[in-house]
Amino acid sequence: MQVRAHTTATTAPAATDTPARAPLLPGPRRSAATARGAGVPRIEEPREVAPADARELSKVFFKRLRELSEGTPEYQYVRNTLIEMNASLVQYAVRRFRGRGENGDIEDIVQVGTIGLIKAIDRFDPARENEFSTLAMPYITGEIKRHFRDTTWAVRVPRRLQELRIDIAKAKEELTVRLDRSPTVADLAAHLDLTDEEVIEGLVAANGHTSGSLDAPQSEHGDGSAEGHTLADVMGEEEPAMELVEDIQTLAPLLEQLSDRERTMLRMRFGEELTQAQIGTALGISQMQVSRLLTRLLAHLRASMLDDAAPAAAPESARRTP
Repeated sequence: MQVRAHTTATTAPAATDTPARAPLLPGPRRSAATARGAGVPRIEEPREVAPADARELSKVFFKRLRELSEGTPEYQYVRNTLIEMNASLVQYAVRRFRGRGENGDIEDIVQVGTIGLIKAIDRFDPARENEFSTLAMPYITGEIKRHFRDTTWAVRVPRRLQELRIDIAKAKEELTVRLDRSPTVADLAAHLDLTDEEVIEGLVAANGHTSGSLDAPQSEHGDGSAEGHTLADVMGEEEPAMELVEDIQTLAPLLEQLSDRERTMLRMRFGEELTQAQIGTALGISQMQVSRLLTRLLAHLRASMLDDAAPAAAPESARRTP
């Protein structure tokens, strides 16, 4: 038996995800001797076989594939022909994802789907008498979905949140039609049987799906215009006060370890901006004593803030009134 097609065949691009690092679909020209040795029909153009014929021929090829020794030329011929004959399953699966591909991404999706097809061929057991397409389609679509999950998010988020984003998008579309308005977080939570916090988490995670370029031109905002400028041009500069916030957070636990008189002294000097003489009068000590105490306290706090270890209590000399 010999099956021929009259259209010009194409050679599929190479894939980088196969274990052998070889082209996914070798050239369609087959040796008649190899086909005879494999005990299967010679098919010059497997990609041009009609789907109905491909289903029947695949049954014959699958049976022989399980009988041949892996690694032999006959095994490779049967396996590669099965891949090419069933390539239409990949094209069918890719249709539902075509709107998500940009530029050259469609070719990438086809390659990823073909990897799923190959996995299905290697795992298919003809003895179960099931249709090959029943097993192949979940493998193909699964590989494509995994590709989008791993490569198209600008920020890596857990798979749970990636799937939640899809559920929220579907719920938004359905509720918008039903309610004739944009659904609220409470609407989405009730529809998806989730808490408001879980919906908010999914909405926040959705922001990581796409990202904008710093070199992208900015549109007009408010009364001013950013026309001709990029996002990098209009972004704010580093806020120096942020370092002050960090210093305050570091200083707070150190102040809690001081005595009441020490905290009072610091408050009077830096909060009320009193002079050392005024502080000494209020505390009943001399201006010189106030100066020495403040010097020791500030040296201790400065050293503790720079120390990576856990803050220690103020030294005894800083607590003792000379």
